[in-house]
Amino acid sequence: MTDRPHVLLWTDQTAAYLDAVKAAGLADRVAIDTLPRKERPSAEQLQRTEALMAGAVPTGLLPSMPKLRWVQAMSAGVDGWLALPDLPAGLALTCARGTHTDSMPENIVGALFHVAKPYATAAENQKQSKWVHTVAQPLTGKTLGILGLGAVGQQVARIAATLGMRVVGTKRRAAPVPYVAEVLPGERSDEVLVQSDFVLLLLPATAATENFIDAQRLAKMKPTAWVLNFGRGQVVKDDDLVAAVTARKIAGALLDVFRQEPLPSSHPFWTTLGIVVLPHIGGPHPERDRFVARLFVDNIRRFLDGAPLKEVVDRGAGY
Repeated sequence: MTDRPHVLLWTDQTAAYLDAVKAAGLADRVAIDTLPRKERPSAEQLQRTEALMAGAVPTGLLPSMPKLRWVQAMSAGVDGWLALPDLPAGLALTCARGTHTDSMPENIVGALFHVAKPYATAAENQKQSKWVHTVAQPLTGKTLGILGLGAVGQQVARIAATLGMRVVGTKRRAAPVPYVAEVLPGERSDEVLVQSDFVLLLLPATAATENFIDAQRLAKMKPTAWVLNFGRGQVVKDDDLVAAVTARKIAGALLDVFRQEPLPSSHPFWTTLGIVVLPHIGGPHPERDRFVARLFVDNIRRFLDGAPLKEVVDRGAGY
């Protein structure tokens, strides 16, 4: 036994986290247990764990950990954690906010090019040896509206501005953001919809954002505009989006996140002309564990030193 704080890494890939702890000089200050996701913590582990890192936990687990003071979620979204009926009120919960900034902005910009440029059409025509001359739509001069100007949104804004796009968007606490022409509070989202050629959704899943993009808001968009959702599937009212795209009230939608994943084969998103389905490729990165480990180790040091943790979840706001 040791009097060092016990940390439980409940995940399948632990090498990046253990290496980061060692490189940070913290290996002698904590006792780390590792556990594959398919296994359940032992009674001894439940009794001694003071800090936990995991992707998710089942109902009933957290109350059975009497010494637990801090949980590090492995993703930016924490709706699953907040939905736990027995999430202890005094438990510190931190998320992996900001660890997608290497991969997601690039993938979002790729999505912009996909819907504006005829590369996909050319690839299909090549299968039939067809030469079809098409004109690529410019991004320069177009307006990108970003609902949710967090870390990822701000990186996208920087790249989009470099491409000559005008960027507007919403932020919970409206304040000037580099490369963004106009930052509005969330309650003024309709003003962003009206002027945007592309609407990028980076909103969290909360009670306030459930079905946020519905028929009423879709009707405010330009008939030439596209919706790109890389935030949470619950933000979009599925049937309303299908109806809007089918009726050509908007040009189309590119979706990377869904209410249910994998997306059921019977879902109309698959077959609606003008809707592009991506299999949640926005955030994953071949070295993402390394990015999360960097945040995790920073928080371990703060936890040990009694300093404020980074990326603490605001339970009232839902993220």
